[in-house]
Amino acid sequence: MSEVDAGRVVEFSIGGMTCAACSARLEKVLNRKPGMQANVNLAAERARVRLSGATDEAAVIEAVAKAGFSAKVVDGQTREREKAEKLRVYRSDIQRFWIAVALTLPLVGQMFFMFGEHGHHNELPRWFQLALATPVQFWIGWRFYDGGWKALRGGGANMDVLVALGTSMAWGFSAVVTVLGLDQYVYFEGAAAVITLVLMGKLLEAGAKAKTSEAIEALIRLQPKTARVERDGQWLEVPVDALMPGDIFMVRAGESVPVDGEVLEGDSSINEAMLTGESMPVGKKAGDKVFAATANSQGALRCRATGVGEQTLLAGIIRMVGEAQGSKAPVQRLADRISAVFVPVVCAIALLTFAGWWIYSGQLAEALINAVAVLVIACPCALGLATPTAIMVGTGQGARAGILVRNAEALERAERINILAVDKTGTLTEGRPQVTDVIALAASESEALSLAAALEQGSEHPLARAILARVAVDGENVTNFFAHAGRGVSGEINGRKMRLGAPDWLGAAADERVLALQSAGKTTVVLADDDQILAIIGIADALRPSSRQAIQRLRAKGIRVVMLTGDNAATAATIARQAGIDEFRAGILPGDKAAAVAELKAAGGLVAMVGDGINDAPALAAADVSFAIGAGSDAAVEAADLTLIRSDLNGVVDAIDLSHATLSKIRQNLFFAFIYNILGIPLAALGMLNPVFAGAAMAMSSVSVVSNSLLLKRWRPFMYKE
Repeated sequence: MSEVDAGRVVEFSIGGMTCAACSARLEKVLNRKPGMQANVNLAAERARVRLSGATDEAAVIEAVAKAGFSAKVVDGQTREREKAEKLRVYRSDIQRFWIAVALTLPLVGQMFFMFGEHGHHNELPRWFQLALATPVQFWIGWRFYDGGWKALRGGGANMDVLVALGTSMAWGFSAVVTVLGLDQYVYFEGAAAVITLVLMGKLLEAGAKAKTSEAIEALIRLQPKTARVERDGQWLEVPVDALMPGDIFMVRAGESVPVDGEVLEGDSSINEAMLTGESMPVGKKAGDKVFAATANSQGALRCRATGVGEQTLLAGIIRMVGEAQGSKAPVQRLADRISAVFVPVVCAIALLTFAGWWIYSGQLAEALINAVAVLVIACPCALGLATPTAIMVGTGQGARAGILVRNAEALERAERINILAVDKTGTLTEGRPQVTDVIALAASESEALSLAAALEQGSEHPLARAILARVAVDGENVTNFFAHAGRGVSGEINGRKMRLGAPDWLGAAADERVLALQSAGKTTVVLADDDQILAIIGIADALRPSSRQAIQRLRAKGIRVVMLTGDNAATAATIARQAGIDEFRAGILPGDKAAAVAELKAAGGLVAMVGDGINDAPALAAADVSFAIGAGSDAAVEAADLTLIRSDLNGVVDAIDLSHATLSKIRQNLFFAFIYNILGIPLAALGMLNPVFAGAAMAMSSVSVVSNSLLLKRWRPFMYKE
């Protein structure tokens, strides 16, 4: 099956969207097309489209164009091009705004006479008002006509339609009164002021929206542009893009690491705060991993490149943050449903307002101006920005704290976690087991360790690494090797049939020496041949210093914590007691962890899982919300909804806190967005709201929503609150 047949996700930058109605309509248009599954984000001005069958990027661009917008495939240079174009447009809009202000101020100045005794007798000459208002209406305000026409041509309606329709009605009525010399009040100031205020709101909104993506911009800026690479025995300065896996590079004191790599020579400390949120430098020596964009504090390091370009950890973070910021939270579905029908409903209300006031008062001007106020106050911008701006800021803050969110849906679910299943090794514990006891029975200690190391050579299991770290493999040849999942390993060494594994597998579960080691919280493995037990090996994996504190924080939130481990019950009980956990499941085989999660889910509530190993991946996939410790395997990280770059269980609690903070902002934003319309539309329909004030309120609704989202920048993880 080809890549296209299997389905692939392509990201597009979208131009021309002005409000929630735009994004909702475009999403509906794309999802109706065969071979397209789209998610459109107004705040990020992005569309993520899953293509299947023979559908390609050109078909998406064509469909977007027919809907009245523009689309370009996002590539490595897109962000820079967009920044340059947005800056150009922003500067142009600022110039137009100040021209609009200069033309509108004389018109608005006479509004104070509306409530006086002399009425319109002290107003500016009407032909002068027409001359001032016309450039504002048709030059400054052309963007609304253009956007409205494209929306109508695409079969929908948006904010531009409301603004263009409302201001055109006010300007057109006033122009007719002026040309015919009728004795009626004119509303040039209303039309000009609305356009000027809406443009001001758009400028403020653009500035605020730019701040929502500061986190990802900061990550991008961290990427070094050049690297010192060894070529033919000489050190050359080359662009980072030219590096290949296997290249040897040098990082001097004070420089940033150009790509991911492994230290070959040198001894230094590196500040990895941009990845983990932890400010303390991390010591690095030969064999340790280094990551792109981290800062070398002292000593030079000679390294081999292991991940370059899109394969670096930093690139993965940028990609994941970008995907999360472009995703849609379930809480937004209500706003999307409302936005899809909002503009037609508002137009109908404005028409009813116009007809009702004309019948009631017999005054065409009064009916018209109240209808205009309804159209202007009802702009759905704030509704479309309520959720995505909060998601963008929240996921950005999470990335700074070492919490990577795969999508907005996962972030929303994290707030509702009732049960947390926790893997023991590498999650609660350090994940670096060490051999602490060797009880030699029918073999010497050195022989037992040598045989055990021979059986475990090549294994990446934490217990195997502990044994291999204790003794070097002495060239023993193992034949008929077999790994028994969750039990141990077996093989032949020099004609002897050997087994190394769990005590119960080898008939030693009741041995007093085994029980003594297990009661001390040590994992026990037994080495045996066909005839007898040769040795008992005790391995200890220390509890992380932060685990007990994290468990206390989780319990304080009312979250039930359950430890899952393949270890025996005695060792599990000791670790659980040290961590402050009351409930655990011991002796669980790797394939059964997912079943344990399913059992917890069946009991009710929302179940989360946190783990770090390959054997945790099925359980992570089975959970409602999954967390991967970033120091763990790629498989665990790939299966998880949230990745904690810092190997600290407190990151789970921080992620739950971040979820709560973000969802609170979304609810507040939706309240702001709805309250403006719930209160504003009836007031406008009842004739209690002038179009100019309606325009100001509409502009402020968008600004208030984005500004409220930006307050999420105050959120800090637990380690910064102490």
